Amino acid sequence: MLWSMDPQVTIHGDWVSAVVPLMKLLCLTVIGLLLANPRVQIIPRATFKLLSKLVFALFLPCLIFVHLGKSVTIDNILHWWFVPINVLISTAIGCILGYIVALICRPPPHLFRFTVIMTGFGNTGNLPIAIIGSVCHTSDHPFGPGCDTKGIAYVSFAQWVAVILVYTLVYHMMEPPMQFYEIVGEGNEIQEEPEQISNYSRSLLHEAEWPGMADKVTEHSKTPFIARVFMSISGSSQNTFPDIDFTEDGTSGAGPCSPKSLRCLAEPRVVRRIRVVAEKTPIQHVLQPPTIASLLAIIIGMVPVLKGFVFGADAPLSFFTDSLEILAAAVVPSVMLILGGMLAEGPKDNALGIRTTIGVIVARLLVLPCIGIGVVTLADKLNLLVKEDHMYRFVLSLQYSTPSAILLGAIASLRGYGVKEASALLFWQHICAVFSLSLYLIVYFKLMSFI
Repeated sequence: MLWSMDPQVTIHGDWVSAVVPLMKLLCLTVIGLLLANPRVQIIPRATFKLLSKLVFALFLPCLIFVHLGKSVTIDNILHWWFVPINVLISTAIGCILGYIVALICRPPPHLFRFTVIMTGFGNTGNLPIAIIGSVCHTSDHPFGPGCDTKGIAYVSFAQWVAVILVYTLVYHMMEPPMQFYEIVGEGNEIQEEPEQISNYSRSLLHEAEWPGMADKVTEHSKTPFIARVFMSISGSSQNTFPDIDFTEDGTSGAGPCSPKSLRCLAEPRVVRRIRVVAEKTPIQHVLQPPTIASLLAIIIGMVPVLKGFVFGADAPLSFFTDSLEILAAAVVPSVMLILGGMLAEGPKDNALGIRTTIGVIVARLLVLPCIGIGVVTLADKLNLLVKEDHMYRFVLSLQYSTPSAILLGAIASLRGYGVKEASALLFWQHICAVFSLSLYLIVYFKLMSFI
């Protein structure tokens, strides 16, 4: 049966083991909130941004490299295949729930797609790592030896899938709707819009998991690019949008295709437009320090000679991995302090509406975890999971239980779409997640007590 373990785990033990780790994380978050409180501001916002960059570029890559590199082998890769697949399943189910929420709660038309995205894409990186680190730090955790190493390895192994989804699918889904963009462009607000977006892009919320995001803005990032590529735009709209170069079309009447674009004779128009969209997709941003650390850890871990040279007490480079492990210990407190600083900024006024906000929170934090329990149970009965590995099942279930990814706030700011709404929704989700995660951790730990 799902998550069977030794019967000595009592109900009281389940409750304590589940709640105490979250209380530790809550204390760290409150400390960050107090330090960043605008009335006191013991530590300025700029300091939290620097700490965020340290986590992103140094602490988190060290943590991923050390724990994933120690755990990964060719055999483990073959057994862990369901971890990234589970990310895709949880995202698909979340998007379906988001679509239902949007139909029932009826957000403003230009935020319909935003509602689906914010419900579907959860935090699969920093927050699960912080929860696992806190759970494994307690003396009575139910996961046995190597708790944190296995847990962080599973989370890191799944994170690259979520990163690819965010920088491809989410990036294009978060483009401003064309109708809304035209309405803004026709009025006087167009002069104020860049300044507003810039202000929000500098907030801690939108740079907490993607520092330097504001530097990635391109000429098409804040426009409905896909709509302009695949739809015919009227003459009045042509003045609103910058021109897109389709020299391969050869239909402008300006002359024949150049030799460089002779492939237009054989390339269908739809394929050509798909290629244009693919070329404008910021897939290069996938190669961020945490992702690079994951790739290096997998490569080294799969080659026994390299693994023996880098990892292990007698390894020639053990002093190097030990120093990385010291840096990695700073991830959990730093992430929670940054989260506290983010919450200190408070919710923003937005157009999403209370009904839609509550609908997203209920779907993401209450309904989706229940469905996740069913998915993991079914996968376990179909023998798709690693046998007798409770941490494996815990990580899979945790992927359904976290609030929306903070990285969505950065994408919203980059695309200029739903910036204030993302700030408010992420704020309230993380507040409510304190209670929902406590509830579901108790449920998950209780499931482990069944034989």
